[in-house]
Amino acid sequence: MTIEFAERIRRIPVYPVAAGYDLGAEVAMLASNESPFAPVPAVAEAAQRVLTGVNRYPDPSYAALRRALSDRYGIPADRIALGNGSCDILLAAGEALLEPGAEVVYAWPAFSVYPHLAAASGARAIEVPLDGEDRHDLDAMAAEITVATRLVLVCNPNNPTSTALGLDEIEAFLERVPRHVCVILDEAYCEFALVLGDPFASVELLRRWPNLVLLRTFSKVYGLAGLRVGYGLCGSGDFRTAVDQVRQPFYLGAAAQAAAVEALAHQDAVEERVARTIAARIELETGVRELGLWTAESEANFIWLRLPDSDDAAEQEARIVKGLAERGVLVRAGAALGGAGAMRVTVGTEAENAKFVTALGELL
Repeated sequence: MTIEFAERIRRIPVYPVAAGYDLGAEVAMLASNESPFAPVPAVAEAAQRVLTGVNRYPDPSYAALRRALSDRYGIPADRIALGNGSCDILLAAGEALLEPGAEVVYAWPAFSVYPHLAAASGARAIEVPLDGEDRHDLDAMAAEITVATRLVLVCNPNNPTSTALGLDEIEAFLERVPRHVCVILDEAYCEFALVLGDPFASVELLRRWPNLVLLRTFSKVYGLAGLRVGYGLCGSGDFRTAVDQVRQPFYLGAAAQAAAVEALAHQDAVEERVARTIAARIELETGVRELGLWTAESEANFIWLRLPDSDDAAEQEARIVKGLAERGVLVRAGAALGGAGAMRVTVGTEAENAKFVTALGELL
């Protein structure tokens, strides 16, 4: 006799984790959209300083981090949701908003965690295909909103396809969404998006739409993926209260809080790293296109490329991803992300990017 689990366990997909964390420093880790840059020394030092006090629980109000984010964005601290990475806030939103009979609308392919929300809650997932340029089709998404819709997810820039929409398009979409429907604008990569202007531009939308949440993270541009800190800037404090209700206390460790607060004080370093990443992204896209492959117009710290047409696209994709790994380069297969026949490649260092392009050329 085996353990009997809840029905929803059979519905929830297994998250497609990246392999290769034990392969050593010589491997180009281009699979998880991490920053190739270590945190600035002061950030690591801030995390280390609190370790002598970890016999005590971390501050359950997260007051210092909420205050630092409030100072940066001009949003009241009680309208800032925090989480163990932005995924934590997403999953909590699904638990707080969704239930059997409710609907969640999102584009597909998009962030791999989105299907978990409906599966875990028993709600109905409405997946809307991307357009021909692998961008969100906001008209099609708006047409799918019904009286049963509780949550709409817009990933901008979109993971895994790297594309982004301008805020004028987002604003026009919000005009069409009923005010009782929560819209999460997932902006994990917004700092890398030239089309969005600057990280403050979308914050202005919160003044007009209390049903809007801007979901962001310290994992990417701040280089704190290993500490897991996400945050949501909310149009209303109701969202923050609800997601806190459905989670355990102390969901954000002391070292993570200290590092995030310190990271916000080093915007010059962040901007310099963003500029380097964008320059490397352009060079990486150029190298891939010179191999004769199509890439989406990236607005993130990764690119999305399509492999050549093939009678067996799945076999070709698997062969190339395997061949890259054998050459010391890890990328994400498109099939695992909802886009068979494609690949997602993180922008790494100059040497890592060159290694990838060379290896891909050999395999093609």
